[in-house]
Amino acid sequence: MVNTIKQRTPGFAVALIVAIVSQFLTLIIPDVGAATISIILGIILGNTFIKQPVLSAGTKFAEKRLLEYSVMLLGLTITFQTIIKLHWTGLLFIVLQMSITIVAAIMIGKWLHFEDGIYLSMAGGNAVCGSSAIASIKPVINASDEDAGMAITLVNLMGTVLMILLPILGTVVFGNVDMTRGALIGGTVQSVGQVIASATMVNQSTVEFATLFKIMRIIMLVVIVMVFAKIHQHNVSEKQVVEEVEQDVKKHKIDFLPWYVMWFLIFCIANSLVHLPTLIGGTAHFLSSWCEIIALAAIGLRLNLQAFLKAGKRFAIYSLGVGAIQVVAALVLIKLLIHA
Repeated sequence: MVNTIKQRTPGFAVALIVAIVSQFLTLIIPDVGAATISIILGIILGNTFIKQPVLSAGTKFAEKRLLEYSVMLLGLTITFQTIIKLHWTGLLFIVLQMSITIVAAIMIGKWLHFEDGIYLSMAGGNAVCGSSAIASIKPVINASDEDAGMAITLVNLMGTVLMILLPILGTVVFGNVDMTRGALIGGTVQSVGQVIASATMVNQSTVEFATLFKIMRIIMLVVIVMVFAKIHQHNVSEKQVVEEVEQDVKKHKIDFLPWYVMWFLIFCIANSLVHLPTLIGGTAHFLSSWCEIIALAAIGLRLNLQAFLKAGKRFAIYSLGVGAIQVVAALVLIKLLIHA
């Protein structure tokens, strides 16, 4: 325990310092926002002056855990009245968007002659929640560490591109309508952290809507894992694959509902049924915002820009192709289904 804390302290401290500096910089450039400054400053420092391996454990912890805490605490600031605004069309949008993403990733992957370990990992990572989804899918499709690692790299790189692009594109296409901008970001961007980072570049209302759409995608993970197990079973003719998945679920080797999503829902229910004091909501918002800013600094510090150059032409075509289809599909579906 003590050793773990010692290993994480340097990286966490650097992420915290970047976050604090970002908050001060908002006094000079208030229109940009601390979250945006934090991730940009992290990327610059992480790819120039601060590359020490000793920071890795701390920045990884800050990226993963603090974003989870941020999402969890956000539940104390949202009620079912907000969720109801999404209507049944919001759920239909997510189902169709995920289906199109999965089909596109599989078809393009086959066209480029990738094995199912790559294209199923890419399909799940892009459709659901990035690295976390790939980690859940990996054991049921028997993907190699190399395939899963490459998929995680490509998904995170494309997520970073979309994270920066979609706030601008959403505002150009949908104007200042927070629900549709939130739908575009929450229904398309890959990881939870990237969704929050992207939506924060717009405003807090967009963060709430984007988070709700993103959580719908995460909840669908249970369906995705089972479907991918059957696809893999068909590919390799292994009848025991689905049974193995069921056994892994019983042994808790595969988590379909992440703990922070569960607590988000619990807090949201509590906030909807009981009139919580303003102090609780305000404190939760303050802590959630700081967790988010520190985590985004860590994401920036960990982002390796050289990975773009190392991915290779075939992988670049794959990633860009899937990303482009995701964005176009989302724009069309939002125009047809989402009405604020």
